[in-house]
Amino acid sequence: MSKLRMKKIELIAMLTDSKKIIELLQRRGVVEICSNTDDELMDTNVTAVVGEFEKFRSTAAQALELLDLYVPEKGSITDMFGGRTEVGTDTFGKEAMKLEKAMNVSNDIINSNRAIADADSTIAQLAVKIDTMKQWSHLDVPMNFKGTATTSAFIGTMPYSVTAEYVEEMLPEGCSVESVYSAKEQTNIFVICRKENAEEAENTLRKMAFIPLSETDKRTPKELIKNCKMEIARLEEEKKQAAENIRKQAEHRKQLQFTVDYLQMRKDKYEALSGLGFTESTFVLTGFIPEKYCEPLEKEICSKYTASITFTDPAEDEDVPVLLENSRFSAPVEGITKMYAMPSKSDVDPTPVMSFFYYLFFGMMLSDAGYGLVMTIGTAIALKKFKLEDSMRKTLTMFRNCGISTIFWGALFGSWFGDIVQVTAREFFGKEIGSIALWFEPMTDPVKLLLFSYGLGILHLFLGVAVAFKMSWDKGDKLGAVFDALPVYLIVIGVAPVGVSMFTDVNADLKKIGLYVMLAGIVMLVLTAGRTSRSIFGKFFGGLYALYNTATGYLGDILSYSRLLALGLATGSIASVINLMGTMPENKIVKLVLFIIVCIVGHTANLAINLLGAYVHTDRLQFVELFSKFYTGGGREFEPLTVNTKYIKFKEEKSHE
Repeated sequence: MSKLRMKKIELIAMLTDSKKIIELLQRRGVVEICSNTDDELMDTNVTAVVGEFEKFRSTAAQALELLDLYVPEKGSITDMFGGRTEVGTDTFGKEAMKLEKAMNVSNDIINSNRAIADADSTIAQLAVKIDTMKQWSHLDVPMNFKGTATTSAFIGTMPYSVTAEYVEEMLPEGCSVESVYSAKEQTNIFVICRKENAEEAENTLRKMAFIPLSETDKRTPKELIKNCKMEIARLEEEKKQAAENIRKQAEHRKQLQFTVDYLQMRKDKYEALSGLGFTESTFVLTGFIPEKYCEPLEKEICSKYTASITFTDPAEDEDVPVLLENSRFSAPVEGITKMYAMPSKSDVDPTPVMSFFYYLFFGMMLSDAGYGLVMTIGTAIALKKFKLEDSMRKTLTMFRNCGISTIFWGALFGSWFGDIVQVTAREFFGKEIGSIALWFEPMTDPVKLLLFSYGLGILHLFLGVAVAFKMSWDKGDKLGAVFDALPVYLIVIGVAPVGVSMFTDVNADLKKIGLYVMLAGIVMLVLTAGRTSRSIFGKFFGGLYALYNTATGYLGDILSYSRLLALGLATGSIASVINLMGTMPENKIVKLVLFIIVCIVGHTANLAINLLGAYVHTDRLQFVELFSKFYTGGGREFEPLTVNTKYIKFKEEKSHE
C-alpha cells in the first residue's frame, strides 16, 4: 500500500571522483550501498583509516561527556525540541579545518580529568595512611627506629589486647615496653632493650605473635601525618585547577559537538568506500534506491561528474530493504509499525490500515476533552514554533491527532477534566448543572459503552480480515480468499445478537437470523478450512480445528476491546475524585485555593498516567488483535548512507527529502 518501490542502482564513475560522489550520496541519504561481490573488481582496505577516525571520534566524544559532566549545558524545553543545528556546506568546510584544535582541546580535557582521577586515588591512599599513623601518633621516635649504640628497639603489633606490663614481664631483664595503641584485637608496642638481650627479646616477642612494623620512614608518626595532610591539600588544589581548566573549555563545546559529528561522517564515508569495487581508473557502486529518487539523483550526479548510472528491478531472491511513505494522516503512526516489525516482501504496509482506528481507540481510552485540549494545544504550539527533527515531528503530530480524537470522545461523554464544570457550578456558584455529554455518560451507562466497544472491536477485526482477503485475492488465490474471510464474517455477525442479548434485550427474530448466519459460517468453515489436506479425514478434522481456533481466538480478541471501556472509565473516575478532593474545605476562599492547586497537580498526574496507559493499550490492540489477521513482518528497514549525526545537519537536506 505505501511501501516505496525499490530499484537496484549501479553507478560507474572515475576513481578520482569516488570520495566526492560518496559525500554527495551521504548528504542526500537516498542510497543504501551494498558490498562488492564481483571478484573481477578490486576491494580497498580502509580498516586502518576507519579505526583512526573512530579513535579520534571517541576521544572527542569522551571530552564532550566530561565537559557536560563538569559544566552541564544550560538548556530549556526549546532546546529539547529544537533538533540539530543546521549548517551550510561552507560553514561545514570552515569548521572541518579546525579539527586539530578540537583534538587538542579534547586531549586537554581528558588529561585534566585523568589528573583529577590520579589525585583522587593518591588522596585515598594518603587518607588510609593517616588512619594507620593515628594508631602510632603517641610514638615519639622515627618509624624505622632500631635503637642506639647500646640498645635495640622493636616497633610492632600484637594481634590481641595486652598490657605493656605483661609483655615486659615476659621479656628478659633490662627491657622496657610502652603501649602506643591498644584495642580489642590489636596492641601497638614499642620495646627497647640492651644490645646483649636483643636476640632473646626478639625470640620471645616472636613467640608472642609480635609482628614488626615494616615502615621504613625516618620521620615520626606525627610528622608523617602532617606531611600526608599537606600532600592532600596540595592535591586538592591541583584538582581544583584541573577542574577549572575543564570548565574553561566550555567555550569549545559547539566545536567539540561538530567534531564528533564530522568524524562520524568521515568514518561512515570510508566504511562506504570499503563496499565499492575498483578498477585502475574507475569505481563501481551498487545498492538500493527508492524509485522516486532515481531520476533526480541521476541528473545531479551526471551534471557534476563523469558517471554512468543504471536502475534495474531487484531479483526475487534479493533482500530488498523497506522504506515507508504514507499520507499526512497515516505517516505519524509509522513509528508504531516499525516498533512491531517492518513489512516483509509479501506484506502490505499496515500503517494506513491501522491509523484511523489508532487515533479512534486512543481518544476513547483517554476520553476527556480537557486532557485532549491540553494535548492538542501543546503539540500544535511545538509543531508550529520549533524546528523539529522528522521523527519528533511525526511523534508530536501523532499525539496531536490523538488529542483531537480525545476532545471528540470527551465531548460525547461529557468529560471536561472529569466533572469540573458541574463541580465548579455547584461549589462556587450554587447551581446544579446536569449532564453536558453530547451522547451519554459512561459512568451512568457503562454497558452501553461496553457494547459499543465490542462493536468497534468487531469492525477493527473485520478490517484485518479484509486486508488478508485482498492480499490473497491479489496473489490469485481468489477462492482461498473467500473461504478464509467469509466464514469468519458470518460466524462473528451471527454470534453478535446472542452476545448482546446477555446485556440487553434483543429482538427474537434478530437472534434467530443470527443463529442461521452463524450456522452457515460454521458449516462453510468446517468444509473449507482443511482444503489443503489430501485425505477426507484430514479435511474434516482440519475444519474442526479451524472452528475451534476461530471460536476461541475471536472471542478472546473481541473481549480485549473491553479495555476501551476500562481505561475510559478510569480516566473519568480519577478526574472526578481529584475534583472532589479540591472542594472538601467549607471556607470558600480556602476551597478555591485548594481546588486550583489540587486540580493542577492532580489532573497533570492523571493525564500523564492515563496518557501512558492509552498509548500502551492502543499499541496492543494493533499488534495483537489487528496485525495477527494479516501481518507477518520480518522486513529489513532501508538504511541509506546518510549524515548520521547527533548535533548538526546540512541545510540543503530539506530540498532532497
